[in-house]
Amino acid sequence: MEVLKVSATSKPVAVAGAIAGVVRSQSKVEVQAIGAGAINQAIKAIAISRGYVAPGGLDLVCIPSFIDISIDGEERTGIRLIVEVR
Repeated sequence: MEVLKVSATSKPVAVAGAIAGVVRSQSKVEVQAIGAGAINQAIKAIAISRGYVAPGGLDLVCIPSFIDISIDGEERTGIRLIVEVR
């Protein structure tokens, strides 16, 4: 499954385009975000991407969960958002 990593400085429109592209080809994508700003951008991107794929008859759903990620040897807790076609 394709993994998209979102940061607090990511542009939601650009991430939404990436989500829509992956969902159209693979019907599922994983979005990872660490921190409140990154999660905010990821959620906005998912909302925007729903509008991108809706005209094609696709309805997206989001399944959130926690994930432990090692960054520079330090364990961080982030959010994993599985976006898939309903």
